[in-house]
Amino acid sequence: MDELCRGNTVRAVKHFIIAASQGVTKSLEELKNGYKSGYVTKSEYEQALRSNQKAKEAMKDNEETRQQMLAESKRNVTFHYK
Repeated sequence: MDELCRGNTVRAVKHFIIAASQGVTKSLEELKNGYKSGYVTKSEYEQALRSNQKAKEAMKDNEETRQQMLAESKRNVTFHYK
């Protein structure tokens, strides 16, 4: 955002693309605004959309795997009472 305020739109777009590819929704919104304003190309915006979706799917898959492992570990716990 700082780069955008300084007028470094090309650099700002690169930063937003990187953040969007890591699943940051706010950056994707900024790229959408940039596309509407003409600072972001259609190709850049489409690529950001695809990579953002992949990142979110990967995060969801990781969370599901973590939940499954947690459930499995709870099933395998045995308590020994004295």
